[in-house]
Amino acid sequence: MSATIITIAQHKGGAGKTTLTTQLAVAISTEGHKILVIDADPQGSTTAWHNVRARELGRKNKIDLNNALGWKLLRDMPNFVKDYDYILIDTPPHAESEASTAIRLSHLVLMPVQPSPLDVWACAPTIKLILNEKKPVMLVLNRVPATSKLNNAIMDKLSDMKIIVAKQTLGNRVSFASSIMKGLGVIEQDPRSLATQEILSLWDQVKSTLHPRTIITQKRA
Repeated sequence: MSATIITIAQHKGGAGKTTLTTQLAVAISTEGHKILVIDADPQGSTTAWHNVRARELGRKNKIDLNNALGWKLLRDMPNFVKDYDYILIDTPPHAESEASTAIRLSHLVLMPVQPSPLDVWACAPTIKLILNEKKPVMLVLNRVPATSKLNNAIMDKLSDMKIIVAKQTLGNRVSFASSIMKGLGVIEQDPRSLATQEILSLWDQVKSTLHPRTIITQKRA
């Protein structure tokens, strides 16, 4: 077993890194993969989510958590990759050294961006860091309004950067936050919701980027 490592990075705070990390972790785990989430953000939002999850689900929780940072992450990663199928790393904002370490270890970097010009401009330092590490990056538009002329303009602007932009966006949905408060993902809280459809579609896009020769055949309820 050799884990696929996905780092969620964004220098700008409040972009939705923890939302993306936790929701994708649940999506991956529902496919039966052994998954580890590493909370490298001292703020500890992903850890708080996992604590609630462990308390509420008990043995039904199939997602493991670790808080390795910096040199500890480098030291422990060889053991992690032997024990898990997927590893998701939630990085801190405004911490270039921590983010750089996680990016260097990853197979793909996911970067949440809110659909506003200010957020697009603010993502430049993170993109530069990722490209310096020669790692592939996929931008994910997060908290997207249901109808807005700005959405297409932002998508066009991001595409001009010649970086992969996920076709599936994540809407500005209360269900993402409410599921996190319960230690869940939207897939578990409301399997038939639009939010669940968005996460599953995004995960399919991430998988096809990571494993382009893999034909996705898994049936979902």
